[in-house]
Parts: sequence; structure tokens; C-alpha cells
Amino acid sequence: MNADAPQTDKDVEQVIGRLLQAGVLVSATVVLVGTILILLQNSRAPVDYRVFRAEPDTLRTLVGVVRAARAADSRAIVQLGLVLLIATPVARVAFTLVAFARQRDRAYVMITTIVLALLLYSLFFAPG
Repeated sequence: MNADAPQTDKDVEQVIGRLLQAGVLVSATVVLVGTILILLQNSRAPVDYRVFRAEPDTLRTLVGVVRAARAADSRAIVQLGLVLLIATPVARVAFTLVAFARQRDRAYVMITTIVLALLLYSLFFAPG
């Protein structure tokens, strides 16, 4: 067994807490960077609130958001931050699944697997 791996329930809780804190901090930082870029790029542009303009189709998929963020599209960077925020609790469930599996707790492994499957289904396959 790995010496760095969490051994007790308290260790698992601490790692999960740090995972959630890091996920929120990273996502907030990415959103802040994207917001600053939006403000710098569009600070003098007039705003028309009479017409709602949705994001372009390229920013409606995860692949599109990542590609546009790599190209320094400020709106995509903000959306990437939001994707990271959504991914944080999903990562928590995945980590918890691994922790329960290491503890050989079959009941919680089954429950957590179902929860993770439902989360992933809703993120990737559910109509939106």
C-alpha cells in the first residue's frame, strides 16, 4: 500500500476537503482571468441589452470550449472556469469511489459508482 495514500476516514475527509478547495480556487482563478480579458478587450464597446445573444455553437461543447480557451478566447476561458467548477464535485465523487474501493467497502462502492455514473451521464449524454 502507498505510504502517501489516505489511510483513515479522517485522512480521506481531509483529502476531499483539499480537493474541493483546490477545485474552487482554480476555477475561480480561471473565471477571473477570463473576466479581466473580457473587460480589457471590450471595455469601450457599447452594450445593447435589448437583444439576447447566446454563445456561439463552438462554445457549447467541452471540446470547443477547450480549443477556444487555448486560443485565448476570453469568453471560452470564463466557460472553462465554470466547467472546472462543475468538474470539482465530480472529481470528489470519483476520489471517494477510489477510497471506498481501497477500503473494500462494497456497499459504498456500489452506491458511489451509481452516483458517479448518473453525474457523468447527465454531463455528457442528457439532453440540454
